[in-house]
Amino acid sequence: MTEDKNYTSTEHRKGSVKEALGKLTGDPRIEAEGRRQKREARAAEAPGTKPAGSDRR
Repeated sequence: MTEDKNYTSTEHRKGSVKEALGKLTGDPRIEAEGRRQKREARAAEAPGTKPAGSDRR
């Protein structure tokens, strides 16, 4: 459980950096990608949900 939590927290941080970088450089694609990554990380942290891509091996 701790490993999953750390992974999603890391993914959320990476998304935040991408979003900020997109805003800073004026690149809407990178900004949107960061928002998407943060949203997926939050969904993975929610109880009763499955992280995106967790069915892959």
